[in-house]
Order: sequence, then C-alpha cells, then structure tokens
Amino acid sequence: MAENKETKENKIVDLQEKEQKESEEIKESGQLTLTQSRQKHKIHLLSIIGEIEGHEVLANTTKSTKYEHVLPKLAALEDDAEIDGALLLINTVGGDVESGLAIAEMVASLSKPTVSLVLGGSHSIGVPLAVSTDYSYIVPTGTMVIHPVRLNGLVIGAPQTYDYFQQMQDRIIGFISTHCFAKKERLEEMMLNTGMLTKDLGTILVGGEAVAEGIINEVGGIDEAMKKLHNMINENQESSV
Repeated sequence: MAENKETKENKIVDLQEKEQKESEEIKESGQLTLTQSRQKHKIHLLSIIGEIEGHEVLANTTKSTKYEHVLPKLAALEDDAEIDGALLLINTVGGDVESGLAIAEMVASLSKPTVSLVLGGSHSIGVPLAVSTDYSYIVPTGTMVIHPVRLNGLVIGAPQTYDYFQQMQDRIIGFISTHCFAKKERLEEMMLNTGMLTKDLGTILVGGEAVAEGIINEVGGIDEAMKKLHNMINENQESSV
C-alpha cells in the first residue's frame, strides 16, 4: 500500500512538473508538443503570432514571434524521432522579411508532415509561412494581405535601393508560387493592386477567397487541420514501412 501511495504521489508530481514546463514553453515561445492524441501521434504545435521579430528586439508591449526561438526548435523537431508531425497556427501582421522567410524555408524543408491553419490573419510575410507546410487551411473569417515589400524609416532614393526591394519581392513571390497553386503573374497583380487598400498597394483575401486564388488548400478549422495531419502522418508511416 505504501509503495502504491508513493507511486501515485510521484505520478502527481511528474504531471505537475510537466504541466508547468508546458505552460512555460507556451508563454516563452508559443510552442507545445501534443502527446495525448487518440492515434498515439506526437505533434509539435508552433504558433506564429503578432509581429515576426528580426534582428532588432521589439517593445515588451508588442506580441511577437522570435526567430531565434523558432529555428532551433524546428531543427530539434526534425532530429527528434518521436515527433511525427507539426501544426502551425498563424495569426500574424507580418514583420521582418528575412526572418519570416528563414522560418518558412525551415518549415518547407522538414521531412515530417506539416499543416498550417490561418486564424485571425496571415499578412505580408505571413503568406509564405502559411504556404510553407505540406497542406494549409484558413478559417472562414481569416484574412491574408498581399502587398509590396516596404522598409520603415529613411530610404535612400538610389537605383540600388529599388533593385534590392525588387529582388526581395521576387524572392517572396517565388517562394509563394513554388509552394501553392497561385501563379507568379497573379501574385504580382494582387501585390500591386491599387483599388483595394485606401493608402497602400495590395490585396486582402478573406477565407475562401484565398482558396479560390490557389494560395490556401481548404477552408477549415482546428478539427479539419488535426484530422488532415493525423491522416498524413499515417500515410507517411505506412510508406516508410
């Protein structure tokens, strides 16, 4: 009896420590490994929220996704034999282009099944992140904003500056078109649209519009995204046997 009681107490302590660790991980980096699925799959959950932070630290009052947190975790995910797949939850206003593309490239190069779900929004550099996974969803009220690259602060009016902006836009459009069904020409057209945003260029796509344009695979929520990921994991495991 004493041993059983001690075992139960140890289990409670272990569970409390696990819950505390998970809580801290979510608070620090918006990440969590889901281990209690009915299909016995281990899924890594990654949240891309707020503004994607670059080399400069944003204010403490700004919700952000830090690439120095995300990149090592993605590398660890790829190397962890126990993790079966990854789910990206996206609600971002965009942010640093280089950091966003770095995360998108890492996600796209994962060998494990990946699914993304656009919730509130996936704006600007959030678009490459949304299409970087093997399959993508957007909720009916989710939005995607496609617009030209811009730089805050003073921009020197030189041909080299224009060439740099153009090259960066080409990289973004090239990545998006490679990882979805939208064509480069159509993406450029939406990026330079003058008739939608009052004081800016670009296009806003809501829910099914992003699917109709070939950027996102389906309209759906967390239920559809999880089911799809589990199915992809099963297929991946069967093909590797």
